[in-house]
Amino acid sequence: MLFGLHPHAENKPQPIDFWEALWGNLMRTLDSGTMGGDAGPGFRAAMLVVTIGGVIIVASLIGIISSAFDSKVEDLRKGRSRVLEQDHTLILGWSSKIFAIVAEICVANESRRKPAIVILADRDKVEMEDDLRMQVPSPGKTRIIVRSGDPMNLADLEVGNPHGARSIVILAPEDNPDPDSVVIKTALAITNNPHRKRAEHHIVGEIEDPSNLEAAHLVGRGEAHWVLPHETISRITVQSCRQSGLSVVYTELLDFGGDEIYFTVQPDLVGRTYLDAQFAFADSTVIGIGSAGGVRLNPSADTVIGTGDQLIVIAEDDSTIKLGTRGAVDESAISHLAAAPSRPERTLVLGFNSGLRTILRELDEYVAPGSTVTIVADVETPPLPECANAEVTYRRGDTTSRAVLESLDVAAFDHVIVLAYTNLGAQRADAKTLITLLHLREMADRKGIDLNVVSEMLDDGNRELAEVTQADDFIVSDKLSSLMLSQISENRQLTEVFDILFSSTGSEVYLRPSDEYVRPGATVDFYTVVEAARRRGETAIGYRIAADSHNGERDYGVTVNPRKDDRIAFAPGDRVIVLAED
Repeated sequence: MLFGLHPHAENKPQPIDFWEALWGNLMRTLDSGTMGGDAGPGFRAAMLVVTIGGVIIVASLIGIISSAFDSKVEDLRKGRSRVLEQDHTLILGWSSKIFAIVAEICVANESRRKPAIVILADRDKVEMEDDLRMQVPSPGKTRIIVRSGDPMNLADLEVGNPHGARSIVILAPEDNPDPDSVVIKTALAITNNPHRKRAEHHIVGEIEDPSNLEAAHLVGRGEAHWVLPHETISRITVQSCRQSGLSVVYTELLDFGGDEIYFTVQPDLVGRTYLDAQFAFADSTVIGIGSAGGVRLNPSADTVIGTGDQLIVIAEDDSTIKLGTRGAVDESAISHLAAAPSRPERTLVLGFNSGLRTILRELDEYVAPGSTVTIVADVETPPLPECANAEVTYRRGDTTSRAVLESLDVAAFDHVIVLAYTNLGAQRADAKTLITLLHLREMADRKGIDLNVVSEMLDDGNRELAEVTQADDFIVSDKLSSLMLSQISENRQLTEVFDILFSSTGSEVYLRPSDEYVRPGATVDFYTVVEAARRRGETAIGYRIAADSHNGERDYGVTVNPRKDDRIAFAPGDRVIVLAED
């Protein structure tokens, strides 16, 4: 219009108004084919210029939009977008324990609404997602969200939204020579974050070296609960070597898939005694009382439950914790057989890792004076602690060598502990352990003896292979550590419970001969077993059937938290599982 150019029709110019000209130019800008019907040389030239300009503009816009889209997709692929979830479990770091932790928390989340797990680690997001899909194929209703970043970096930490997390799990890196420094610095980034929430965080992390625990407590400021995996596994190994089946009991208590430990408030039991509480539940087992003063496991039977006190119970689920009717006790079936006196013990340790010193210290707390410990490992003589009750000797040798094992007179030992060489890596270490166990089994079969063997495994996937060796217990270190971290992430009060259970002081789990509680041949319900244990100052929590001790389909004979009205007849060799001081 400005230059007097108009479209032609029948070789005559056809004037148009401003808005029609603007619309026509816009159409030619967006669609170059529009100018195909134009007529008139001047008008065609003008529209050609408009169309070419439009092609350039549109192409530029498409390029800008495409570049921005590709950049956003790349950011998403790298896991750099901020998490919007609230009330989620945040896992910081990556190690082989993460798969068991994620699987357990997924089971615990079944009763939650829209649960989520967020993982923030300094690895490629796609690789992490692929590993998780392979190792945790069935997460149930839980959404697993993966982000890539350094948990020690404040900016990267914000990606995981720690301020909205229900709990935070900090994993120690496996490829770092000083993993504790990484864990402590990550905790510091959370507790001293300038954008942190006012409420307390619920943090649980693992510390490899006990000497770093004090620094970890200073950084955690009461918000963090720390697990010492090596110390704990060493203690469980010692306890299990003296009591066949104990590792199965601990796995049952730590695994969300079976019975686990809960805290519950029962106003109807206020003013009643601990013994009354034990008899008040038919399908839950009371093991202690939690109060403002702390946790008490296996307290005195006449301990009175106060207002605000919580009962610590073993139950299948918190929804199953219900008061019932007290059952009767069969007084005539209760045994008065005295416990056998302690005697010196001989223990053989095959293999070596950093937990050996802790094992020796813990073992010295349990055994009677005059006991002996013989260590055989294919390493230079390590520094050994001073022991008051046990005489320790060391011998260098290849623990996979049949000749070495034959020379030890294995049948003369009361307990055999096979340790994993953790410095070799999980698969090589477990391979050496398997070879050692196969030799021990063949030697026991040939001599017609029953060896009490406890073995440490690093990879739970190798446990099924190791079961053919018929060892009494398998301590899968990574799995047990993962289960503890998962349990504490769901309930911070369990920290104190585990500290007591896995220590040589206070009440611990014991498997004791059933004939010390119930007369042989008598058929009783578990109310009677509870009363028999009470008279010895103990809390009964289950039993083990010796005939099923090597049957994995029957949980190796272990039953934790049986219904108290179910009746059972114990056979020779069966055990009652109790909480006791000693």
